[in-house]
Amino acid sequence: MEFKDYYEIIGVDRNASQDEIKRAYRKLARKYHPDVSKEADAEQRFKEVGEAYEVLKDPEKRAAYDQLGANWQAGQDFRPPPDWDQGFEFHGGGFTDANAAEFSDFFESLFGRDFGRSRRQEFHARGDNSFARVSIDLDDAYQGATRSITLKSTEVGADGRPRVSERTLNVRIPKGVREGQQIRLAKQGAAGYGEGEAGDLFLEVAFRPHPFYRVDGKDVYLDLPVAPWEAALGATIKLPTPAGKVDLKIPPNSTAGRRLRLKGRGIPSKQPGDLYVILQIALPQADSEKAKRAYAGFRDAFDFNPRAGLGV
Repeated sequence: MEFKDYYEIIGVDRNASQDEIKRAYRKLARKYHPDVSKEADAEQRFKEVGEAYEVLKDPEKRAAYDQLGANWQAGQDFRPPPDWDQGFEFHGGGFTDANAAEFSDFFESLFGRDFGRSRRQEFHARGDNSFARVSIDLDDAYQGATRSITLKSTEVGADGRPRVSERTLNVRIPKGVREGQQIRLAKQGAAGYGEGEAGDLFLEVAFRPHPFYRVDGKDVYLDLPVAPWEAALGATIKLPTPAGKVDLKIPPNSTAGRRLRLKGRGIPSKQPGDLYVILQIALPQADSEKAKRAYAGFRDAFDFNPRAGLGV
């Protein structure tokens, strides 16, 4: 069986764009069309051009054909390797003006007779799973929600170049979902082959940055500003949490950086996480005579050197 160099038949370079291939094909199809051409081999050349275009016009078949490499010369004895098209997804497609029943043995050895119809009817397989990363609000993990999410996917355009398309899905965010977990949407992945069902879509969850909270696994952290007297004397204050306000007791003589744990107030689940409050001492400004006198009295009331540990 002879190898056919489809690029040579069409008369284009192997790096030609899809538009260049289309223009070259149309020019040759007009030249060799049996109804108008006076050349002796017009019918045979017309069939060869149509077969070459059937492969090169389809980015999927072209990519698979290119995998054979550029080392083969037209007319050389050729047998395709058993796994020559491994990893390529073929969607078939309509035929050109060439008669599919008269495609060469070379074409049929690669793509089968009547590639766009019978091969797809004989082959059925489930579509591939798809994956995407989506961002949600922390509140959605606490309450659960249904959100409209837009996903982008890349397809190959008619010119062989990538093209971005969008689709919007209504996604149920389950209560208790954590960052890094996946939400499975059945049959929302890649389309199946033949009569095979579509694959699944897996959405990996990430949390949008929150102005107050940060998340580590199931646990949630909050830096809480407190007044010096609240830290020193102790206090009960209203604390905001993603699940609502609660009363928080600050122990007397608390220091900056002290961590208070609210058990089970993290992201809900069968074993919920915890909410950790990190105390931060907020100092009022000495911006009035009254405030200055208060700070002076504070200084005089204590024999306190915050740098004693430094030896000064």
